[in-house]
Amino acid sequence: MLQVAYLRDHKEEAIAQLAKRNIEAREMVDNAISLDEERRITQTELDSIKAEANKISKDIGGLFKSGAIDKANALKAKSADLKETIKQLENRLNTTKQDLENLLYKIPNIPHELVPAGNTEDDNEVVFEHGDIPKLPGDALPHWELAKKYDIIDFELGNKITGSGFPVYKGKGAKLQRALITYFLDKNTEAGYTEYQLPHLVNEASGFGTGQLPDKEGQMYHVSEDNLYLIPTAEVPATNIFRDTILNETDLPLKLTGYTPCFRREAGSYGAHVRGLNRLHQFDKVEILRIEHPNQSYEALKDMVEHVKGILNELKLPYRILRLCGGDLGFTSALTYDFEVFSTAQNRWLEISSVSNFETFQANRLKLRFKNKDAKNELCHTLNGSSLALPRVLAGILENYQTEDGIAIPEVLIPYTGFSHIN
Repeated sequence: MLQVAYLRDHKEEAIAQLAKRNIEAREMVDNAISLDEERRITQTELDSIKAEANKISKDIGGLFKSGAIDKANALKAKSADLKETIKQLENRLNTTKQDLENLLYKIPNIPHELVPAGNTEDDNEVVFEHGDIPKLPGDALPHWELAKKYDIIDFELGNKITGSGFPVYKGKGAKLQRALITYFLDKNTEAGYTEYQLPHLVNEASGFGTGQLPDKEGQMYHVSEDNLYLIPTAEVPATNIFRDTILNETDLPLKLTGYTPCFRREAGSYGAHVRGLNRLHQFDKVEILRIEHPNQSYEALKDMVEHVKGILNELKLPYRILRLCGGDLGFTSALTYDFEVFSTAQNRWLEISSVSNFETFQANRLKLRFKNKDAKNELCHTLNGSSLALPRVLAGILENYQTEDGIAIPEVLIPYTGFSHIN
């Protein structure tokens, strides 16, 4: 959530930057500033009348003690009127605050100056590309055919048990999945991230804290009886560890990692681009998260990007990095880099990671602050990234490592799988 003080002090700049998202934000920004002005005026009036009421209350006691009964009763009547006015002003203030908060929830984060203008993913900028695309035989198969051939992932069985988008991993497929999770966690903890095991359901406050609510409510599975949400990513429970927290400056930075299953209702359209592991309702992901001093957050973002690059280099998968344009940027993000692995059998790029800096946007919603050197509370910066999302990494491995004799396992994973081939 943006700070209204920022909108008030940098109005034209905010409107211009939000235009990168293809949003005409002037009316929303003007309304937010107007509501904040109304809030401040009402608060000032309320404080003044409360002070007057407190003074009258003290005067009434003195008048009764001195025997000035008529004057005391007159002030009591005035005091009753002031109490009614206070009640009305408090109601108005609460309504204004709620209206302002609801409006601010609808305004996305301000894009960083590096974010290119653009409407769709076609306008994203390729900033890095690495690895040679394997030359596969003419009869090379996409991963969903390989999964069936070697009996390692059963999509039809998942459909029987639950529905489409809930695959069942079997045998060496399940072991490879587990190996990837452990490998990713090991790489993250070796880089200084503390591992957490996190809840797979969160409450409404947690959803609002990281920006999934109200923006992505339709994409989350909701347990209505308990008003809980299945997590779309470990980012949500991990970041909410620090909701309503004031850290010391010396606590920063904080680096967390965790594995969770993730649940998303959006299914996408039909066709090869969403077949198999390309898009799922339930999938596994290992996340990295950082809480940073505002002066250090963009160095931290670079470090996170390099960390993910290191993992993909070890897996020896061809990949590229995109800087997302305004039209493709997530609601809460100020700057995002997407990683994509090339699927040789499908002849297309598959997104496998997003690494983002949210600056103070989440921290403001979370009330996540630190006490700076002047002993004043200041909002932290939050960052997170996939390290990594498993389905498309697995798809990339199956397709790019297929041979006439089966599927080779990346060398770095063999100590984790205990086998070097799937055949």
